[in-house]
Amino acid sequence: MNRRLSRGLLVGAAVIGLAAGTPAFAEGSWSSSMSGVLPGFESRRWNDTNADSASTSVAFSGCSVEQRTFRAATLIVWKDVFGPDENKGTRTNYCNTTSWGDLAAGSYYFEVDGFTDCCYLNVDALTTRY
Repeated sequence: MNRRLSRGLLVGAAVIGLAAGTPAFAEGSWSSSMSGVLPGFESRRWNDTNADSASTSVAFSGCSVEQRTFRAATLIVWKDVFGPDENKGTRTNYCNTTSWGDLAAGSYYFEVDGFTDCCYLNVDALTTRY
C-alpha cells in the first residue's frame, strides 16, 4: 500500500513539474515576410482580446536592404481606434525580437517607421505574437 502511494506521489510530482515547466504561450500569432518595404509600410491588423498577459512582440529574421548591410528598423505599434490611432510606442528592431509589453484588448498593427539604410527593406520571416 505504501509502495502504491509513493509511486502515485512520484508520478503526480512529475506531471506537476512538467506543467510548471511549460512556458505560457501567447493568445495569438501570425507569420509572414516583407519584400520591398519603404518607411510608412503598415502590417496587417490583428485583434488582441487580452485573454492572457502575453507581451506583444514582432520578430524579424533574414533582414536585408537593397545593396547595403541591414542595421536596424524602427517600428511603431498602433492601436486601431475610431479617430486618430493610438501610438503604443516605438522600438528598434535589429533583426531580432522587439516587445511592447501586455497591451489592452483591441485591434493593432505595426508600422515600419524607418530603417538605417536606403532603399527597400526585406525580411525573410516575421512573426507577431500577442
